Amino acid sequence: MRHLNLFSALLLTLSALLTTTSCSNSTDNPADLTPTVIQNNVQTGDWKITSYIDSGKDETSHFSGYFFTFNSNGTISATNGSVTNAGTWSLTDSNSNDDTPGVVDFTILFNLGNDFDNLSEDWQILSQTSKKIELKHVSGGNGGTDFLTFEK
Repeated sequence: MRHLNLFSALLLTLSALLTTTSCSNSTDNPADLTPTVIQNNVQTGDWKITSYIDSGKDETSHFSGYFFTFNSNGTISATNGSVTNAGTWSLTDSNSNDDTPGVVDFTILFNLGNDFDNLSEDWQILSQTSKKIELKHVSGGNGGTDFLTFEK
């Protein structure tokens, strides 16, 4: 009988632990992936690229030292010391005429003719928290898949 009580207590503790940790992932709560929530999140503070994988090749180092600011007027700036690259950003919700119904697209556009042009895509938001945003883009041209992660 004692083993049964110990087993029940262990099972209850494990269940509570799993419930607590599963709620921390933003993708478990679809309300966290609405354009309003994402917009409010990205406009707070500076972000850096911690991972950029271009069709399987790690290109993160191209953005080393840059801090990204997503402004409320739809502009984005990438600053590294005295060097600033300017572009635009926007969100497109699932009610729009985008390529993936039910998914919020995060569009970034830089017209600079350098590495920042590689970021100019309609990115699918895989997950987002107040400190991390994970994005994915599947190329229509060569079919390659790119992954981009911003973190505070």
